[in-house]
Parts: sequence; structure tokens; C-alpha cells
Amino acid sequence: MRRVVAVMAVVLAAAGCGGTPVVAGPETTATSAATYPVPPQTVRPDEKPLKIPTTSDGDTAFTLLGLTAEMPTLIGSHAEFHAKGQFVRIRLSVINNGRSSVSFAARRHVLVDDQQVEHEVDTQAMTIKRQPETIDLGANVRLEYDVYYDLPKEAKPLALRVYGGPTLTDLKDESSTEIPLAQP
Repeated sequence: MRRVVAVMAVVLAAAGCGGTPVVAGPETTATSAATYPVPPQTVRPDEKPLKIPTTSDGDTAFTLLGLTAEMPTLIGSHAEFHAKGQFVRIRLSVINNGRSSVSFAARRHVLVDDQQVEHEVDTQAMTIKRQPETIDLGANVRLEYDVYYDLPKEAKPLALRVYGGPTLTDLKDESSTEIPLAQP
């Protein structure tokens, strides 16, 4: 009988040790969820870091990271390209929070200026800077990239209208979300 009790004690002790370890560190507290230790990136010359809350459009979450305006020229690996007015670059992070992948059109976003004029992405600038077009953005996948616009010299960027990709309730991705480029 003692032998059975001893074996049972060993089995129960081993079963208790087999769980997932809990690791507490500086990135976790009792009131917040754990976060990934994504290394900070240095802001590029002339870029203004943006402190805008993450905004969702469907299952896709957008975080605007940086804004650069008044760029007269872009230089790529094989081309130098002059703006008709000024290039505006917006750095953003996109995360697909959905359960399935989504066909994400990375060049569909629209920039609205201070005169309420809408500007499409400058496809030549995007190509020269080798930025993505359409991506199969997997479930829980994060993408960080730049979008480029050619605005008139006197225009000021006001908001970015983003499209998160098709969802079950918006199969053609007709709805969008507008994100102001400055906090009120």
C-alpha cells in the first residue's frame, strides 16, 4: 500500500510540474497583457513621429507611425524622381486581427489634404521605393511599410483614409476609416 501511495505522490507531483511556465517581466503587469519586445526604430531624417491611437477598419488595425512632408525628390535603387509639388510619406503598421488571410491592397489608401482634396497613392513613387501592392495578409500578420503621395506644394496632409481589406460584411471592401494625422 505504501508503494502505491508513493507512486501516486510522484505521478501527481510530476503532473503538477508539466504546465506552461508563467514568466513575469517588465513588459507584464497584473493589469496589462504581455507585449512583444519589438525593438524601437530610429525616426528617419525630416520624419515626424506620430502619436495617434491604433484604428481599425474591419479586421485590420492601422497604426500611423511617421509623417514626412515637403520632399522634393525621391531616390530609389535605380531612379531619381521629382515631385510635381511635394512628396508626402506616411509610415504605417497594419495587423490582420481576423481569423483568415485577407487580400490587402497596400496602395489603396487616400490622403486628404487641408483643402479636403483627396490624393491617390503615387504609384511611380511607390514602385521606385519598392513598396508593396497587394498582399495576402495572413491571420495575425503584421506589416510595416510606407505610402507616398504627390501633393501640391502649398497643401498640408490632414487625414489618411484606410481600407482594411474585404470582410464577411463588406466583401468588396467599399467602406473605409479616416484617421486624422494630428490629435485634436
